[in-house]
Amino acid sequence: MGKIRFWMLNVYQVIYSFLSMNQVALITGASRGIGRGVALELAAVGWDLVINYANNQAAAEDTVKCSIEHAKAEGHEIRAAICQADIGQAADRERLVSFVRNQFGQLDLLVNNAGITSIGRSDLLEASEENWDALMAINLKGPFFLCQLVGSWMVEQNNLNDSWRGKIINISSISSDAVSSNRGDYCVAKAGLRMVTKLFAARLADAGINVYEICPGIITSDMTNPVKSKYDKMINEGLTPIRRWGEPGDVGKAVVALAQDYFPFTTGDVFNVDGGFTIRRI
Repeated sequence: MGKIRFWMLNVYQVIYSFLSMNQVALITGASRGIGRGVALELAAVGWDLVINYANNQAAAEDTVKCSIEHAKAEGHEIRAAICQADIGQAADRERLVSFVRNQFGQLDLLVNNAGITSIGRSDLLEASEENWDALMAINLKGPFFLCQLVGSWMVEQNNLNDSWRGKIINISSISSDAVSSNRGDYCVAKAGLRMVTKLFAARLADAGINVYEICPGIITSDMTNPVKSKYDKMINEGLTPIRRWGEPGDVGKAVVALAQDYFPFTTGDVFNVDGGFTIRRI
């Protein structure tokens, strides 16, 4: 029965791929912030979307609505669906990938975007193990095992069509390099995500699957709202050569460039979207 079921799934995927003109993207944590910006930019170039969210269903539904409107404004018809899942939980990750299989039959792009900030922003000498575990489950363990689940499925798709090219994009942060001593767990998780990108890039390259890291700088979002005044001052004083906040759409445009295969001879690489933050100046 297992072999018959696998054969039927493969046939379904071939039929769906033949009938559908759109590629399919799964974006985690896409109800707001950077994830929403990524969704809107992909919709504008005609991608079908699966919008994952953890808690805010209304925001996820609004992202779907706005994505469809963006697509229509650019002359595209897309499908978009929402799926609740806590990517820190194994059962939820499996359910999320099964949802994409059942609803769309294919997956061309995974954007690992979901994440939380350091809980309580405790000093390094006072940070708790409980908060560490909660953050790592979402910010590092979840993306790692989603790469595993989706990577295995993408290998299947490549076996059916060796000209097919899948993509995985991990959304990291300048905190993978820049130290914040009151967000140690967050920095460690983002640094770890860089190695996750390289590991899966090396493992999946033979199947035509490229894996990238996009490293945003200071981006307008719910996560950065509590420290807005602090970063307003720092940006105005020249923290970044481009003296403005980044917008979610800035990250979304970088995702589109990678998703559309504009960089076919790169994998495992970091693409900074940070206003020039990483430039060393004297």
